[in-house]
Amino acid sequence: MKMMGFTRRQWLTLVVISIADFCNAICVSLQAPFYPQEAERKGASATEYGLVFGVFELVVFIVSPLYGQHLNKIGVKLMFNGGIYTTGICAILFGLLDKVEGHYPFIILSFVIRIIEAMGNAAFLTASFAIIAKEFPDNVATTFASLETFFGLGLIVGPTVGGALYQIGGYTTPFAVLGTALFCAAILTGIVLPKHESGRDHAIGSSIFRVLKIPGVLLSAFSIIVTSMSIGFLQATLEPHLRQFGLSPIILGLMFVINGGTYAIIAPLWGWLCDRTCPPKVVTVMGTILVAIAFALIGPAPFVNTKTLLWLTILGLVIHGLGIAAQLVASFTDALRTSM
Repeated sequence: MKMMGFTRRQWLTLVVISIADFCNAICVSLQAPFYPQEAERKGASATEYGLVFGVFELVVFIVSPLYGQHLNKIGVKLMFNGGIYTTGICAILFGLLDKVEGHYPFIILSFVIRIIEAMGNAAFLTASFAIIAKEFPDNVATTFASLETFFGLGLIVGPTVGGALYQIGGYTTPFAVLGTALFCAAILTGIVLPKHESGRDHAIGSSIFRVLKIPGVLLSAFSIIVTSMSIGFLQATLEPHLRQFGLSPIILGLMFVINGGTYAIIAPLWGWLCDRTCPPKVVTVMGTILVAIAFALIGPAPFVNTKTLLWLTILGLVIHGLGIAAQLVASFTDALRTSM
């Protein structure tokens, strides 16, 4: 494999970003198993706490192009490290929300913290994509998919360990422990990550609007939006959907692991296919079909003609993990290749 020929600098970059991806995913996925229940105790409706989840992806969508446009001025490493620090601090602050009394103060602070956390996450992602494209120009899809494996592992650890810590110490404990872990990872990346100079020849580049006029990039962007919507939808609704089974917090956390675990395992395979044999657009189409099948089973859809079954939900989550891995890996790869 070409990865065996990586330089020391490339391996160091890969290891550091992998650790950051892992810890970042933990904090992003941490809220899903028990935040809806806490929000309902404060008097929040499903729409309100659903928007708390949804605003995260919305902010990432809005600010990521702005970060990309000013990446050269800010600096790749500064944006990368600043994003991780911000996400870690916000994760810790999110764990203090149970101390807030009153419906509206709770929801408003949830939105504020989640928005700032999304801004930090967008900075981290934008910088990491730039680093991957610069350091691994011949293995973009494979490298991106390998890093996404660690992100998927973080999606596994976040709900699982979070559920266990919630059962042991209550609402604040998982946020304090795992948010601190991300903060420590930020310190590590600040010390270890090699300095990545932004090329001055790219300082004046195409605007986001010009790039989005390219049909291939627009299609990839739409695919990423749809995939993010499917992930956010499950984060907000899976826990209420599973209450009928009376699962413990630990088992409930494991349910949130299924699609993330599948994502972590299968993402490198999709990346290899995109780099070697299969056009990314074909992989994207395969991913959308898999995600559609997954939601039909999780619901279940009326034409499935059955009541909600735990094994059917698990099967749907596995297929969802397969689908989002295909869509994200292929869409990011295709957008980068097409725009270049």
